[in-house]
Amino acid sequence: MYRIKSTIGLEKIEKYDYIRSLISTQLRDEVDIVSNLSNISAMIMACLEDLNWAGFYLFKGGELVLGPFQGLPACNRIKIGEGVCGRAAEKRESILVKDVEKFPGHIACDENSKSELVIPIISEDQLIAVLDLDSPTQGRFDEVDKEQLEEIMNGIAEFLI
Repeated sequence: MYRIKSTIGLEKIEKYDYIRSLISTQLRDEVDIVSNLSNISAMIMACLEDLNWAGFYLFKGGELVLGPFQGLPACNRIKIGEGVCGRAAEKRESILVKDVEKFPGHIACDENSKSELVIPIISEDQLIAVLDLDSPTQGRFDEVDKEQLEEIMNGIAEFLI
């Protein structure tokens, strides 16, 4: 059982350090990918403010398939190259979108989303999944969020294959 403490008042890096500690405990105690990604999405949603969606799309059969998430129902499948998730998967690079209205081909699963951050998860040169975070606030994500989440996702990649 997890007791997630409030991260209100913590500096951004402290929040990410706390998320790392929660994820470390999760990965130490469980090997199932669905269980791990379910709890990781819940941990991110609980610890980072101003999110309306946090979850994963798994790379299966040449496309992204909805995986564990927190938030409103989302697109079941996303083609590689389409939307922010599909583009991040295609490029194998994180994409930070401060204003989704200005991103060509943005897929609006939740009309309240105004900014988005997508981090590909790659292990042994293979795309495993993408982490997708949405916020109802324009400009919610910055380079610190991107760098910290890239580091966290790099750290969990080996546990997902």
